[in-house]
Amino acid sequence: MILEVPLRMAKEKSKTKLKKLVDNLLLINLFVVIFFAIFFIFAVIMQINGILIFLNFFQNIWNPLIVPVITILIISSLISGINSWLRHKWLAQEEDI
Repeated sequence: MILEVPLRMAKEKSKTKLKKLVDNLLLINLFVVIFFAIFFIFAVIMQINGILIFLNFFQNIWNPLIVPVITILIISSLISGINSWLRHKWLAQEEDI
């Protein structure tokens, strides 16, 4: 009984640390996506001015780097939305009982 409380607190701390780590990684992912979007706009403007190197570089990193980053952002947004919806629905059901 006495050992149960510290173990529970240790589990909660590890969960919050993991949640903070995942939140920070997803936040970094968001800023990487924003950076690549700005870089793409810059590359298109430079191509209009006749400088093709930036758009060529963007095309070279599209599949190996940018697509997975965008995919992680979209999937995490969907999971977060579904999680929030389910929590709201379950809390509403508990209040009805």
